[in-house]
Amino acid sequence: MSRQTRRRGGTSRDYPRTARLNQLVQEIVAEEIERIDDDRLGLFTVVSVDVEADLRHAVVWYSALDGSTEAAAGAAPADDGADELVEALAEHRSRLQAAIGRQARIKRTPELTFRADTVVQKAQRVEEILRDIAAEPTAGAEPTPGSGPGVPGAPG
Repeated sequence: MSRQTRRRGGTSRDYPRTARLNQLVQEIVAEEIERIDDDRLGLFTVVSVDVEADLRHAVVWYSALDGSTEAAAGAAPADDGADELVEALAEHRSRLQAAIGRQARIKRTPELTFRADTVVQKAQRVEEILRDIAAEPTAGAEPTPGSGPGVPGAPG
């Protein structure tokens, strides 16, 4: 008689390895950055981490609330905050990689690359455009042909 094995819900096998590894590296990097006493990091948040399947490289997506994220992403910088942030991350990269090597049980420690996450800024820009469109005066607008009262199938 064959023995049936049932998988229990919530096991680590139900969650893909790369997703678990991304989350683990994100937690390690975020915790280690909290321990670093560097004023250049300011209000720095690790948004997500993408570790390649071969474990050679990992991209750390971050945001900074002092405006340096926008400048690092290519927008007009308000000050040298983006340059200082990028410089600080470059200086502390080896320390962060060492922390990953100590805390994660993986055969290779990925080389970290830092990239600014601009999703929030882009979402704010889209929201601003939508607000501008909604605020435009429509009182002087002429109805388009084929719409309005008296036209079959048209509202009103």
